[in-house]
Amino acid sequence: MATLIEMPKLSDTMTTGKIISWIKNEGDQIEAGEAIAEVETDKATMELECFDDGTLLKILASVDSAVPIGGPIAIIGKKGEDVEQMTKQALAGGTVASAETKQAAPKSKSEAEVSATSSPAPAAPAPETKPSGEGGKLRVSPVAQRIAAEENIDVRTIQGSGPSGRIIKRDIEAYLAQTPGAAAPVSAPTTAGEGLTYEDIQLSGIRATMARRLPESLGPVPHFYLEIDVDAQALLEMKNQLQSHAGEEQKITLTDILIKACAIALRRHPEINSQFNGASVRRFHEANIGIAVAGQGTLLVPVIRSCQCKSIGQIALDRANVVEKGQAGKLSVDEMSGGTFTISNLGMMGITRFCAVINPPQAAILAVGTVRDEPVVKDGAVVPGKRMSLTMSCDHRVFDGAEGARFLATIKKILENPMALCL
Repeated sequence: MATLIEMPKLSDTMTTGKIISWIKNEGDQIEAGEAIAEVETDKATMELECFDDGTLLKILASVDSAVPIGGPIAIIGKKGEDVEQMTKQALAGGTVASAETKQAAPKSKSEAEVSATSSPAPAAPAPETKPSGEGGKLRVSPVAQRIAAEENIDVRTIQGSGPSGRIIKRDIEAYLAQTPGAAAPVSAPTTAGEGLTYEDIQLSGIRATMARRLPESLGPVPHFYLEIDVDAQALLEMKNQLQSHAGEEQKITLTDILIKACAIALRRHPEINSQFNGASVRRFHEANIGIAVAGQGTLLVPVIRSCQCKSIGQIALDRANVVEKGQAGKLSVDEMSGGTFTISNLGMMGITRFCAVINPPQAAILAVGTVRDEPVVKDGAVVPGKRMSLTMSCDHRVFDGAEGARFLATIKKILENPMALCL
């Protein structure tokens, strides 16, 4: 009996999935657990795996099409099985009779690499032109396909070295190494009025989601902002001491210490560790702290979970791991979900202070500025000092200014007396 494959729900905020590429072609044999397609959600791009053995009889969703959750994307079954009627019913939106209906699944966290790219990969080239795989079909891995698209390489000119002649990442890299200047611009700039030239860059699904959700945050979420300055002298000294004990293999950053300080403050002020939930406010028991990371052409917010239970050293390891994955475009949906509070640190870029937009449905985000040299008064004398500005954007539906001020005061006290982090 043929099985209808539907678009699964891959994240808590997902409403549609965009087909980036089909890894399998119609007529291909599929084993349970094999990836059949790449799908871009509002948070990431991932490979979908099939639950059952069978043959891919019909592809119902073309590349670049947006499919709602539960929408039909493919039919698998026995080779030669007639699925014409099922195809008509599925595309018409009716009930598919005498057939199983299943949703595909994301590849497991250990198997799938999630990519947050700035442009979607095109469909595999037509198999009849210089095929490299068995059976006259062109087989290209999603990673190789994406690199080829970015470098404007025709994969039909490359011989694959993977299983069954599949073109994989190392084949593209070898081609680039052997062919200097192989890459070419995808499109020439267009001339606009008054002699201006321009080119339009297509938004990735993640960037498009940000473009939609951030105005939604600023619109219905009544923001207010609180700012406080912190004496960072003791904080810097503690960071240096921790680094001396951690060794060269582990890097301790101010962000790591800030995460721990925020986790402690969130436990003391649970009203901040909350979200607006319609007729109620939901308070969380764990401090799952997101950190804003610049990914490949977009902004990602991976989450470090249960920070209230972790040492600064463990937080540093977790932070380094998710930042590396984010910059490489390999974060999983799980690693970007479940945050209760966010930190955005632009201090390393020399930004003194800034206001960040709340990451919905969270109730607050902390913007961290650079540590700056500034004269301060101590014991009646003006002496050199270190200062850092913290600005918190707050959801007024969840807590008031006084509650936010107390939270920032707690963070200031911890950072200026960082031995409190050891308690």
